[in-house]
Amino acid sequence: MHFIQNNLLLVGLAVISGTMLLWPLVSRFFGGARQVDTLEAVRKINHDDALVIDVREPAEVAQGKIAHAKLIPMGELQKRIGELEKHKTKPIIMVCRSGNRSAGACGILSKQGFTDVYNLAGGMIAWQQSNLPVEK
Repeated sequence: MHFIQNNLLLVGLAVISGTMLLWPLVSRFFGGARQVDTLEAVRKINHDDALVIDVREPAEVAQGKIAHAKLIPMGELQKRIGELEKHKTKPIIMVCRSGNRSAGACGILSKQGFTDVYNLAGGMIAWQQSNLPVEK
């Protein structure tokens, strides 16, 4: 107890860093978006005919997107969900710049009954760092 009182800042930093390390595991356990890395995403696209949905804004997509990805900006996803109804049981990979917006998009689709939804971990940044092809 004496150590904790004398090293409050150090203990606080340890708790915060531990929480940050465990957050991906905890969020997945409590209904967070399922993540796929670029390798698994390519496998799902090529072998499972996964649909790729890009939730970035058109200006971002103009710099490059995954081939055949469907553009539905995050702000329009809720009202355009009907366009995806026929894909409810098909694997869907959500993509944004870094993986944050697309994680939220996964939640929206899951709440609407989509059963096989994944977030591309690291988004387009990870895709391009893996030297995977983009189309303009």
